[in-house]
Amino acid sequence: MKNTIAVLALSSFFVFSACKKTESNNINETEAAAPEKFTVDSVKISDSTKLSDSLTVKYTSKMLLFPTVKDKKLLDSIYFTEKNIGDFSREGVLNYLQKSKNIYFNRLRKDSKDWISDISFSQEWYSDTAMKVKSNTNDYLQIEYFWASYEGGAHDNYGYSERVFDLQNNKKLELKDITSMPKEKLEALLMKNINRTNSGTIDEKGEVNNSEMLLVDKIPATENFYFDDKNLYFHYSPYEITAFAAGDITIPISWSELKGTLTPEFIKRMKIK
Repeated sequence: MKNTIAVLALSSFFVFSACKKTESNNINETEAAAPEKFTVDSVKISDSTKLSDSLTVKYTSKMLLFPTVKDKKLLDSIYFTEKNIGDFSREGVLNYLQKSKNIYFNRLRKDSKDWISDISFSQEWYSDTAMKVKSNTNDYLQIEYFWASYEGGAHDNYGYSERVFDLQNNKKLELKDITSMPKEKLEALLMKNINRTNSGTIDEKGEVNNSEMLLVDKIPATENFYFDDKNLYFHYSPYEITAFAAGDITIPISWSELKGTLTPEFIKRMKIK
């Protein structure tokens, strides 16, 4: 009888151990299968140098880092403004920015030799670039790229680029991935909606409509777009479609205006009704 009890007890122990081992293996497998959490980091450098008593030059640049993005083709697309990064690690991007800064300073130092003595009053020239995440919704990563510079003249210059990246399919999103509407019809909607978001420009008569400052007969439907749960937005830099005084212009097109042309996948992922 005692031997029977001992055998039963030992059997129960092995069964219990086997269950615990199986449970432990299942936990490890589950943890290994869990996707890596999407993260965003950044690096920034800011430096200045004096080319003469009258001229100071400043360089500032901020670039985003995406440690969890491993697809090189997607990373090349994300850093489309910078063609020779190669190393997308923190150290690699920081080294790239340091080289870009030195190239900028050396270029102005070389170019200024013939005319720098003609500068009779104190000036600060600069180059400023930055990246900013506008949103990351439904695996659509939207990034805004900004640049501004001044190298003499009446005023500085600046501009924006908008890009959307499909993290599920590791690619840059294009207009055709959102809507099948022909560009001619999109451009008609852009012209129709030009004054929906005013630039804030005023003159002696008061507020000036964007349409009054147009430099083009047709507003192009470019790949410089982004979106939210209500609209598709096209972003235009100064001089692109309007006078500099208008600043940058953003024109919305609502999802209802694009009804019947939105792609099924986009409707599903953005939960558009």
